Amino acid sequence: EVQLVESGGGLVQPGGSLRLSCAASGSTFDDYSIGWFRQAPGKEREGGSCISSADGGSYYADSVKGRFTITINNAKNTVYLQMNRVRPEDTAIYYCAVDLGASRELVPLAYDYWGQGPQVPVSS
Repeated sequence: EVQLVESGGGLVQPGGSLRLSCAASGSTFDDYSIGWFRQAPGKEREGGSCISSADGGSYYADSVKGRFTITINNAKNTVYLQMNRVRPEDTAIYYCAVDLGASRELVPLAYDYWGQGPQVPVSS
């Protein structure tokens, strides 16, 4: 079993920046993907970005590409999401999740374990 603990959420102004962290613990695997998903009020959960532990390959949804950057520190089993130039439509609960099958897909069903999800309101 894998436990995920997110941190770094909070209120941010439009155009501002925020960094989310996701620390993984528990069972370890050589190759997995960690993704960041978000769910806005009244909307379905959507994938934002994911990264491979094996080679650091990263993938982004069009909605965040060019503004968000995902990185991984394998020594700390921690993944970061740097959010720049945030917009009001980025307001959501942000979840990190681990895909033990390392699919590198931004599809929620591919992920096995989920964190609790910090809120990120974007507002002036």
